[in-house]
Amino acid sequence: MFALVDCNNFYVSCERVFNPRLEGVPVVVLSNNDGCIISRSNEAKALGLKMAEPVFKRKDLIEQHNVQVFSSNYALYGDMSHRVMETLKRFSPHIEIYSIDEAFLDLSGMEVDQYEYCQNIRRVIQKELGIPIGIGIGATKSLAKIANKIAKKNEGVFTIDSERKRDWALRNTQIDDVWGVGRQYATLLKRNGIGTAYDFTQQNPEWIRKNMTVMGLRLWEELHGRSCIPLETVMPAKKNIATTRAFGKKTANIENLREAVSTYAAACAGKLRRQKSIARYVTVFIHTDPFSDRERYQSFSITATLSEASNSDIILVEAALKCLEQIFRPNLLYKKAGVIVSEITKGEAFQGNLFEKHNREKLDSISKVTDSLNNQYGRGTLKLAIQGSGKEWKLKQEKLSPGYTTRWDGIIEVGG
Repeated sequence: MFALVDCNNFYVSCERVFNPRLEGVPVVVLSNNDGCIISRSNEAKALGLKMAEPVFKRKDLIEQHNVQVFSSNYALYGDMSHRVMETLKRFSPHIEIYSIDEAFLDLSGMEVDQYEYCQNIRRVIQKELGIPIGIGIGATKSLAKIANKIAKKNEGVFTIDSERKRDWALRNTQIDDVWGVGRQYATLLKRNGIGTAYDFTQQNPEWIRKNMTVMGLRLWEELHGRSCIPLETVMPAKKNIATTRAFGKKTANIENLREAVSTYAAACAGKLRRQKSIARYVTVFIHTDPFSDRERYQSFSITATLSEASNSDIILVEAALKCLEQIFRPNLLYKKAGVIVSEITKGEAFQGNLFEKHNREKLDSISKVTDSLNNQYGRGTLKLAIQGSGKEWKLKQEKLSPGYTTRWDGIIEVGG
């Protein structure tokens, strides 16, 4: 049996942990540059605020109902996610971290009442971290997903542990809500009279394979209670790593772009080191505002090949800045930039270059010191001078909450 643990309205819940006055009031969290709504409290949902809705379009409703609005505090959310996942590891030796707010647990072989066991998990997470969660239990990961959606509308835990409950759950799940059924497949299935998960299970498996390939057939088996998607307890290394951001305000200044591109390249290097990988290709892109009515949209990109695959801030930033110099066009207002690293391999599979000018051991030592200090004192404590302050291009975060668990100056003070 699998249990899918899902944190409720996760970003909003993280804000509420450290600000109890937000309990019971409508709260939303916004995307990068305070653009769209990406997390809503139940009270905000009840007002009709939608996911991915541009916040400026609902300004009147937000002011009318005094909706509390926050910029995305990704450092806080990432740290709270880590705490949740570490706590979940106490309840199962096998866990797959599926996303920042979701994880699968393997309950196989546990001589426990699974419903009560998962209710206890909910109580522990709520007590120790203040995060409300829902848990769905099923014989397959796909059934656990369906059970999780039902759990949120009931007592927080729902178990599909019988043929009768499975049929009821499938009949009450729209095909759009089934894990792995995207928009195109949902349209195809509805066109063929398949409106629910139950309808899907009643189809001929050969028809499923023909129209949805082996992935669709695997889902068909899963919904019948036969597990085909194993638990992935080891996070696979990424094949490409990207850091891209829209600027808080447009810029034509190449110095601002140098700061941004070098910061993004250093971020990619840090991600490579965390998964003990190195990359051979560095791609840089910049583009103007695609939604501007005044300026023609223009986009530029270029890829550089490193003489040696690397995960050093110095090497990747150097390559990225050379790329920027080649694609920069003056007199344009740029809205976004990004750095992508690819052809990623394991660090121990390093292929040297006789003519490489950089000392690899020295670069590795610098990286270790940088990572150690930034882990201890906060991201950005030690960085390359070219990265600058970013005040001219960084994300607009006008409603950012403190870094309660990630910055010393954000720690809550309790006075007597």
